[in-house]
Amino acid sequence: MPDSKPFTACVMQIVPELDTGGVEQTTVDVAEAVIRAGGRSIVVSKGGRLEGRLLKGGSTLVKLPVHSKNPFVQWKNVKALKALIRNEQVDIVHVRSRAPAMAAFAAAKACGVRSVSTYAGIYNARSTLKRWYNSQMTRGDMVIANSDFTRDHILKTYHLPPERVIAIPRGIDLKRFDPEAFDVSRIMTLEEKWGITPDDRIRFLLGARLTRWKGQALIILAAAKLRAQGIDNFLVLMAGDDQGRSDYTQSLLKAIDENALNDHVKLVGHCADMPSAYAMSHYALAPSIEPEAFGRTAVEPQAMLRPPLAAAHGATVETVIPGETGWLVTTGDVDAWADTMKTAIQLPEDRRFAMGEAGRAHVKDHFSLDVMCARTLDVYRALLILASGRFKA
Repeated sequence: MPDSKPFTACVMQIVPELDTGGVEQTTVDVAEAVIRAGGRSIVVSKGGRLEGRLLKGGSTLVKLPVHSKNPFVQWKNVKALKALIRNEQVDIVHVRSRAPAMAAFAAAKACGVRSVSTYAGIYNARSTLKRWYNSQMTRGDMVIANSDFTRDHILKTYHLPPERVIAIPRGIDLKRFDPEAFDVSRIMTLEEKWGITPDDRIRFLLGARLTRWKGQALIILAAAKLRAQGIDNFLVLMAGDDQGRSDYTQSLLKAIDENALNDHVKLVGHCADMPSAYAMSHYALAPSIEPEAFGRTAVEPQAMLRPPLAAAHGATVETVIPGETGWLVTTGDVDAWADTMKTAIQLPEDRRFAMGEAGRAHVKDHFSLDVMCARTLDVYRALLILASGRFKA
């Protein structure tokens, strides 16, 4: 349930971009929660696709090049952020990415305001310099981890006091992802846009940006194995853009062509209407090769009554109940993915519906947007208490 306690502080979130990733969506979700609770919300970013929603929700958007890693730009960002904190009487600085972390925490410290970060990824650290860069996300007064898996990683890697690191799973908007509220006309529009002819095949949706670690190439190989077994009553829709990774996109198209899968696997590009995309599908795929720090692509479909097939590592093992709300599949194992997709294709309809209902209840109990926002506001309140009475919430 949403927290009803009053909240009058000004929260400034800093995120490099405002496109459609999980970090950006969570930024907007929390901004709206701050305003609903009675506070003021400022978001500092270079901007992006979610600008309109952010502004419509009542937040102030300040555009700065906080995505830049250039030392000179970072130095200028510190000055700009200090001025913004003082002019807007910001009470809490919330850092959501590594690129702006150094400038943001420096500005917060210089102005004497409390700070928090959300650690939302298991960042690679193959060198001392990279490990130092990653550690900037732990410089605030508190760290929010987006799963227990991420929290364990932070504590093991940086040896922080456990009380400084709190796990708050990412929240799903159950009003947006509502299987009872989908619009048939929107589904038809998507089918037309994607060039899909309605038929009786089982549809799998893989909603993720096109990058190797998200596992699209693995699914193409699994689809080829299914065809080799004479199973062809399926369609895999890969929704996501490549963000400039055109070589990877071309390699996927080549693999689809070489395996004669043009009628069974389609790259459909960026999708802004994921609820409709899930509604027009039967199952979701989340085959990430590297562990997900949270993995919303395994949680959102459960909210839409669509069982996910997800890689059995990272935080996904916290969000999918195998055999009840979906399947956990051996990471990177083509045969295992082909076998599990076959099981899903052949699953009786009533069993698929039962798994979907269990998934929706699971998300409602553990991964709702209301729960995430209420717990985040509680972190803000705790930070204000630490401020020795200077601020009120």
